[in-house]
Amino acid sequence: MSSRPTVALLGTGTMGAGMARNLAAAGLPLRVWNRSPERAAPLADVATVAQTAAEAVDGADVVVTMTYDGPSVEAAIDAARGGLAPGTVWVQAATVGVEATEQLVALARELDLVFVDAPVLGTKKPAEDGTLVVLASGPDSAQPVLAPVFDAIGSRTLWVGPAGAGTRLKLVANGWVLTVLEGVADSMALARDLGLDPQLFLEAVRGGAMDAPYVQLKGSAMLADEMAPSFALSGALKDAELVLAAAAEAGTDLAALPGIRDHLRRAVDDGHGDLDMAATWKAH
Repeated sequence: MSSRPTVALLGTGTMGAGMARNLAAAGLPLRVWNRSPERAAPLADVATVAQTAAEAVDGADVVVTMTYDGPSVEAAIDAARGGLAPGTVWVQAATVGVEATEQLVALARELDLVFVDAPVLGTKKPAEDGTLVVLASGPDSAQPVLAPVFDAIGSRTLWVGPAGAGTRLKLVANGWVLTVLEGVADSMALARDLGLDPQLFLEAVRGGAMDAPYVQLKGSAMLADEMAPSFALSGALKDAELVLAAAAEAGTDLAALPGIRDHLRRAVDDGHGDLDMAATWKAH
């Protein structure tokens, strides 16, 4: 295998499109496929747009899945079966949860693929900027071929153990992200209901130990009603459910996440699911 592995990317939505452009910019031969062809068509200037998943993966050294959830990942690989060669490295980069990851490990074993569980930290802009953090887990033998792939899409790669460890760490990180998101919304709602300008909360914590770039980013978006999706509210709800399922299986009592999940669901039920996850503010 050359130092420039041929990559097939299945899933060119909010995250996948940015990843695709960075893979191409790194000089990696790239094929792309999406279940909705119109989502892949704009990438024709940097990649070969395949009409079928099997066509995309035929002859690829590395297959990357970046679809919405476990069933959609499984469906993409099932659609690609005719083109998958034994020994192909499969990078599963979507956030699908513990149970679905275990099912995908079994599918990889059935198809004789080298499975690497590698969800990423980051949303639309980091995907476009090539600054995702890759939480990779899988066999050490896959690391050399994947180094140029992960270097293209991310600023850092952490190899964290056997396949499945990456997903577990991603759920831990997502639990924290959702806690911060809802904490900002709660704090600003309380300020409002106490007769204060919610902006005062952001000003009070700015630059101090309680601040973080994410606090200002999402808080400002909430107040300005800037809801173009970097990561959709519906996806945040899905991830909250995955975190809670993992916690239940592990026997961990999470104090905040059940309420956060309920707030996210209320905002989705109110019709805001396609907006950025900052739209949880609209349910307060």
